[in-house]
Amino acid sequence: MSFEEMWAELLPIGRDAATGGYHRFAWTPPELECRAWFAGEARRRGMPLEHDRNGNMIAWWYPEDGTRDGAVLTGSHLDSVPGGGAFDGPLGIVSAFAAVDLLRERGAAPRRPIGIAAFAEEEGARFGVACLGSRLLAGAIDPARARSLTDAGGRTFAEVLHGAGLDPEAIGPDDLLGRVACYVELHVEQGRALTGPVGVASSIVPHGRWRFGFAGEGNHAGTTALADRRDPMIPFAGMVLAARDAAERNGTVATVGKARIVPGGVNAIASSVTAWLDARGPADAAVRKTVEEVGAAAREAARPHGVTVELAEESYTEIVDFNLALRDRVVRTLGGAPVLPTGAGHDAGVLSARLPTAMLFVRNPTGVSHAPAEHAETADCLAGVEALAAVLDDLARG
Repeated sequence: MSFEEMWAELLPIGRDAATGGYHRFAWTPPELECRAWFAGEARRRGMPLEHDRNGNMIAWWYPEDGTRDGAVLTGSHLDSVPGGGAFDGPLGIVSAFAAVDLLRERGAAPRRPIGIAAFAEEEGARFGVACLGSRLLAGAIDPARARSLTDAGGRTFAEVLHGAGLDPEAIGPDDLLGRVACYVELHVEQGRALTGPVGVASSIVPHGRWRFGFAGEGNHAGTTALADRRDPMIPFAGMVLAARDAAERNGTVATVGKARIVPGGVNAIASSVTAWLDARGPADAAVRKTVEEVGAAAREAARPHGVTVELAEESYTEIVDFNLALRDRVVRTLGGAPVLPTGAGHDAGVLSARLPTAMLFVRNPTGVSHAPAEHAETADCLAGVEALAAVLDDLARG
């Protein structure tokens, strides 16, 4: 099956007909349909499908001699952010299957296994922690904490895993990584820096998520005097403005893109607000300073309104410099592809603490990501398939 045919099969799954955005949250019906598609593509190619203990899936192409160790892993994820674009995640998986097809058509005979991975909950849209599947696999998150994570409906990660036929008590580091020599992830560019169709990542900037909890007092919107209010929306608004100011001072970016207001009535003063801050920047110290300043501003804004503020770190990833030897080998294989950093987190960044990883980017002419306008031209996608096939062929030969 061609790249275009596979892409056409995935395109309608989880898409909002009105906005064009995607809603493929981990273990919801659209993402489960994508998982079924992945399993079908593995079967079509006679690639054994492995499920690890954390909800990640891997389709394997083993050498003729049955070698299982020293594998070259590629892939990405199938879940999305709320209202996300079509390419973030699935492009890496469709391209991986297409690259394997290309290598087989050319008679390639890899000496090492080639695996295509679909990592679980990469976006963190359902349980709040990005790259949850790869973090568990790599031992980068406490399994007990992961089991207790909840979605917007109050279901825990443990409950959802159990419902999917997995044992929540078994999650955590897996011996899978002991069989893998390196990981190469292809991804749509999340920006507009590339002038050619394909580039190679140099690093991922430090980034993290923090949860702010503002607790006030619910009351009637019409009968409660201003002086008697403990309205958490006021310091919440101050926190949003402070995030922009702190980011400008520290040379970072900071975003408040999600908030939960309780009880959420038009004619009721909120009793609480939970808001999430995403902060990223060129250096760890700058990101930490941004969050520290936003926290201080939130507490200062809350004090005159009798509102309390709690701040908790949900996830954080320090700067990731991709393995230099692997990166240079990939660049040479591609005849000197451009190298660029990224401000987006990826499974490749998490796994880099355990094994050499690298990333390929496919040009995005809109520069938009995590939104329906995210795009890559078919010709560039096919160039990405060619590039990934060349890299996998080189690495799997030894």
